[in-house]
Formats: sequence, structure tokens, C-alpha cells
Amino acid sequence: MDQHDLGELSASETARQVRSGELRPIEVIDAAIARIEARNPSLNALVYTNFEHARQVALDLERRMASGEDIGTLAGVPTAMKDLFGEYPRWPATLGGIPMLRDRLAEATSLYPARMEHAGAIMIGTTNSPTLGFRGTCDNELFGPTRNPFDTDFNSGGSSGGSAAAVADGLLPVAGANDGGGSAGIEAAWCGVYGFQPSRGLIVGVAGAEGSGQLAPYTHESLVARTVEDAALVLGALTRAGQASVPESGASTDWLMQTRRPVTGMRIGLSMDLGIFPVDSRIAELVKQAAIVFETLGARVKVIDFALPHSQQEISSMWCQLMGARMLATAEGLAQTGIDLLGDDNPLPAPVRSWIERARGMSLAEMHAASAMRTSIRQTFEATFRDVDLVLAPTVGSFPVRNAVRGLTLGPDDVEAEAVDPLIGWALSYLTNFTGHPVAFVPAGNWDDVPIGMQLIGGRGGDGDVLAASAAFELARPWISRYHIPRRRPLDRMPA
Repeated sequence: MDQHDLGELSASETARQVRSGELRPIEVIDAAIARIEARNPSLNALVYTNFEHARQVALDLERRMASGEDIGTLAGVPTAMKDLFGEYPRWPATLGGIPMLRDRLAEATSLYPARMEHAGAIMIGTTNSPTLGFRGTCDNELFGPTRNPFDTDFNSGGSSGGSAAAVADGLLPVAGANDGGGSAGIEAAWCGVYGFQPSRGLIVGVAGAEGSGQLAPYTHESLVARTVEDAALVLGALTRAGQASVPESGASTDWLMQTRRPVTGMRIGLSMDLGIFPVDSRIAELVKQAAIVFETLGARVKVIDFALPHSQQEISSMWCQLMGARMLATAEGLAQTGIDLLGDDNPLPAPVRSWIERARGMSLAEMHAASAMRTSIRQTFEATFRDVDLVLAPTVGSFPVRNAVRGLTLGPDDVEAEAVDPLIGWALSYLTNFTGHPVAFVPAGNWDDVPIGMQLIGGRGGDGDVLAASAAFELARPWISRYHIPRRRPLDRMPA
């Protein structure tokens, strides 16, 4: 089996063949390394690799297998973590390509690599992200943009763009994708992969066990994968028994079993705009077709009125303001270690610095207004889920944007002739960062070879419902064959 054949294996099948002895871990890793060396230079998905480490871990797995040890449910599966609050000892940690952090090395191991290695997966490097995750595209001054595997003139989306591009292009079967603003969804939609954002507290996220009263958007430890089964397998590794941080998360579940549940009788509410967002008509058409698929599977689909009391401009501005406060806290924490991100000689991207300064001057009245807006969003969700089990909606309102000069790629500033904030306002996927509901980001189809995504939002603790519906749709409309499009892309296109 050559490197391309191995690259088309799912994580589940890779682990099965490794555990059965049909494949050696070192074979899997050497094939992944060959694919990365051949394909990543024209994609810029991985910004740091440690092949020596990966080979050593693979050989160690072989020794453990020979001694009869249980090597885990993800044995031999290559993966990578996101270069944003993802840490591995002595690996670079640049917080999304901040130039002054290019030589900063991590000391600890963050959650994603720790739990994935516990399950037998092999860390091979880190993936690209925008600075501090503060935009829905993947670009930064240090590393430049991550290109979309379906058309490298365009961006992968963000902030987990490097992870999604690597998975879509077959470099890795699964990758990490922490999420503070729809960041497992935007790039999943644009790169045609499956993203999963769990219920608040199901996995202790990058900000720890977040309380329900916190002001900043919830940050989730998330993932991107090619298949729902792979996502369920990774979710099992990341949650582990008894590891949920808050009671509402609905923990201690066999996630693979959830993917085999039928959706007969499931109540699905269809919203093409979540009440406030402009959506490209071609995207809306494919999501409507997906709703029909669910009806053929026995679900009860109805159009719902998602009555949010605020405009998309107001909510995106509130997200930016609260993320500014989180970024300010990050900068102040680094200042205590002698790293001054806010100094005049260490310029951050203009939107990052602008919103940090706005957060620094935020009044109590502004904090109260943001908290009240956030509460109203959650109340709208809770009212909606009294009548439905899932909400089906587009993930983003626009098609991928073209890559700009290094560090300057932004989203669209209008959709269907309606003005939107180019940082995040064109995405429908970040509202759950205010509410904590679980959501899957599912490939809905392609329009002229360009992927289009939809989201399946579950009720509180409804991660199993989300997985079940995702798996049923995947079985009815499999998307795995679409990856032949990036596989045939030219490899001589270098990132900007």
C-alpha cells in the first residue's frame, strides 16, 4: 500500500489495521511524512513538523505491541494540533503566527496531544491559525495564508484552517481544532470536512472549566475529520470516562454507538439564516436539499422562525468586543513572563490591537449590555429547542475568499448585498460559542467543485443526537468521494 492509499484510510481503519498487525505504525507515519513533504509546501497547512519524534513514537508503539500492551483505540493514527493554545514540550507555540513568538517553545502538553497520545495517536506537528484566532480566515504575518485544497487561490477558512486543509488534502485523517468563534465550522465548510464542537464542558477546553456566568465566548476543544466515525472515535479519546467539567455536558457516552442510531421521528428545525444572517442563494439551495434527505430518512423537518432580537452586526461586534477582552488577558499573562505583545515595537494585526484597546476601555455598562445580549441569544436557543431536537442551518453565508498578501486575508465585507463584519459577521457558526450547545459541521455538497457546509445544532447535552443525524446523512449522501478533487490539485503553487 503506497503513501496515497494510506492517506485515504480513515483513522478508524488505520487503527484497526495497526492493532491487527496488518500495518506497522512506522509504515503509517512514513507514508504521512511523504505526503506532507510532497503536498504541504503548496498548501501551508502544517507550520511545524517533527518527523523524528513521530517516527520514535511509532517505533515505541511497535515495541509495546510486541510486549502485549494495549496501545489504544487510535493506535498509529497520525495527527496534529492547532498552533493556538496547543502546546507540546519543546515545540514552537506562536499563538497563531505572532512573529515575536517564533522562538517561543512550549513547556507543557495541552489537552489534545495528551489525550490523543494516550489513545495511541501520533503527533506529527502543528497546524496554521490566524493570530490569537481572531478572524474567520487562516492567515498571519509569520506563516502566511493556508490555501484551500479545493482551489489554492482561495483561503481555507479559520481559525482552524491548517487542520481542516490538512485533513481535506489527505495529509492527516484527523486534527485538532479548538473553537472560540465557530472555528471548527468555517474551515470545515470551506474545506469540505466534518467538524465537531461538543457541548460546553464535555471536554475541558483551552480556557479550563468555564463557568456559565463568564463573559467571554465559550472555548471548546474541537476536532476536524473526514468521517463521522472518526470524529466519534476522537471524541471518545478526548472525553475519556469521568472527564467532563460541568454536569450539563451529558458525558459518559459510547459515541460510536450514537452514530448508529436512526433518526426516525427526530424533529429538525430548518433555518436558512438563523433569523439575521445573509446567505448566498446557492448555499441556501444545497442546505434545503439536505433537509429533504433528512425527511427521506424519517426525520420530521419544519421551517422555524429563529427570532433573535439583535442584528448580525450587533452580535458580531459583541463577539469582537468579548474576544478583545480575552486577547487582552492573554497579552497580560504573557507580559508577566517578559513577553510584551502590546509594545510599540511588536505590532499585532490592526484588528487585534484595535479590539484589545477597545476591551481595555470597556465600561461596566458595556459589559452589562454584552452580557444581556449573550443571555438573549441563549434564551432564543432554549425556546427553539422546546419544539425541535436539532436545528439545521448553513455554516457560513459565503463562498471562500481569495488569499491576500501575507497576514491580510479577511472574509467578505458583504453577502447578498448586505454589509457584514469581515472578521466574523458572515459566519453563522459562532452563536453556539455564546450558548454552549453541541454542533456538527457537515459537508452538504459541492457547487462547481466548491464545498458547502451545513450545521446541525443540538439541544443542551445533545451531542449524541448531533452525531446520529450526521452519520445518517453521511450514509445517505457520502462525501468521501469528493476528496478526489484536492488529490489532483497541482503541487507547484507556493503560498504567498
